Amino acid sequence: MAENRKQKPIRIINSVAPIRICDNGGWTDTWFAEQGKIFNIGVYPYVEVQVEVFPYDGADERIHVFVENYGERFAARPNESAWDQHPLLQAAIARMRVPEDLALGVTIFSEAPSGASTATSAAVTVALVGALDGLTPGHLSAHEVAYAAQAIETEMLHLQCGIQDQLCAAYGGINYIEMFKYPHAMVSQIQVPNSIWWELERRLALIYLGKSHSSSAVHEMVIKELEGAGPHCKKIEDLRLTAPKSRDAIYAGDFAALGRAMIENTEAQGRLHSDLIGRDARRVIEIAREHGALGWKVNGAGGDGGSVTLLMGSMSNSKRAMIREVEQDNRLCRNIPVYLSRYGLRTWEGIDAKH
Repeated sequence: MAENRKQKPIRIINSVAPIRICDNGGWTDTWFAEQGKIFNIGVYPYVEVQVEVFPYDGADERIHVFVENYGERFAARPNESAWDQHPLLQAAIARMRVPEDLALGVTIFSEAPSGASTATSAAVTVALVGALDGLTPGHLSAHEVAYAAQAIETEMLHLQCGIQDQLCAAYGGINYIEMFKYPHAMVSQIQVPNSIWWELERRLALIYLGKSHSSSAVHEMVIKELEGAGPHCKKIEDLRLTAPKSRDAIYAGDFAALGRAMIENTEAQGRLHSDLIGRDARRVIEIAREHGALGWKVNGAGGDGGSVTLLMGSMSNSKRAMIREVEQDNRLCRNIPVYLSRYGLRTWEGIDAKH
């Protein structure tokens, strides 16, 4: 492994990418929706990737990966056609074509729990692609990194995957995404005065429901219905409408309107399938409503587990009281402090490796 190598790395490449919350218009960034409108917010805690670069001497496995959250280490084998350990990471390494004369020690870490429906896996892929991009001539744009990350899931691993998560990780900040024809989209970053930015950040709460998001059977059922309904079916259109409402609310600094858009989106998710709004999420929403919440969004596609974004009212003590009650009501639930990301993917070279 990298820490067992005797030589000092010749380079250390660092990258970070934010996770995503409050994805109003989610489900419309898919191949079966064809056209989509999505509003989302990139936040910290971010995903972190660090790549130690060594000259390859042919003595052992060339690329070692440490998935710090799981305490797992493995040798990546990019030349294989299938992978049994962390296939998303192995596929990303394969796609980026690490130069044959280099050996790598890759460390990946996230303070956000996996399976929280906050696009952590997309942020990991974006950060890893961004770091590995520094090993070869030329550099991908943020948009190109996002699409490379999305192609890893859809083309290499044949997974169901929209585009909004990767775009949010690459761009960061508050985004309005228009998908004209899957997967082609334009990202408009929403720029607001600091007073609105800070107030939004203060009002937001992210509640992790205590268990990883797991509802693939429900999702497959929803996809089966939607793929036959066509892009203009009412269920998809109801979701699309929440994105421009959210964008306009942010520009106006109208948090009540943003809250209404979040609620409309969550209700539209429920109309796709009742199980997309799980029992634990409903209980968190009930408690938040009692404490004056303006809005709530079950993150991601919804389902059992995952997380809920809450938009609270003007009083900070009400938000703190809500968090205390949620965590006391269900010991598995916990608040994840979030901060709005000023930046998306960031990549830089470690100073120590240069001296």
